[in-house]
Amino acid sequence: MNAWGTAAGAFVGTLALTTALRAAGELRLTRMDLPFLLGTAVTVNRTRAKAIGYAMHFLNGQIFAFVYFAVFVAIDRAGWWLGALFGLAHGLFAGTALVNILLPLVHPRMGSPLTSAPRTALLEPPGFLMLNYGPGTPVVTVCAHIGYGAIVGGFTSL
Repeated sequence: MNAWGTAAGAFVGTLALTTALRAAGELRLTRMDLPFLLGTAVTVNRTRAKAIGYAMHFLNGQIFAFVYFAVFVAIDRAGWWLGALFGLAHGLFAGTALVNILLPLVHPRMGSPLTSAPRTALLEPPGFLMLNYGPGTPVVTVCAHIGYGAIVGGFTSL
């Protein structure tokens, strides 16, 4: 196990995750655009939001990979299969608590169940497992995170 492998795995894993989510959007399996969601938290400029969102998403990919790494070190074991298991937990956490509950609380332009009509939101809230972005969103998101975890775990074990 090594931190350089984790950093490389985070980059490759985030690239694969982001590509899978973007492809799913283009194939109309989901309406979710995670970089856009992240970017609009800091700017109203929709074009700039995408660029900032991609940077934020890659930074988050590094952060989450090093959380995985800390657990790998703590249990003295790493591998693609363990990373895939962490990715499953990560994907479920992202869809249930992180994006569904926490993001609308801190995102200034996202609606929530508490938003009233006079407070116009630019983005609809994701909902449980991000189902507001389409019925395929939970499957696509969880599978992409499993792939991310497997890549991070595999690179970390090198």
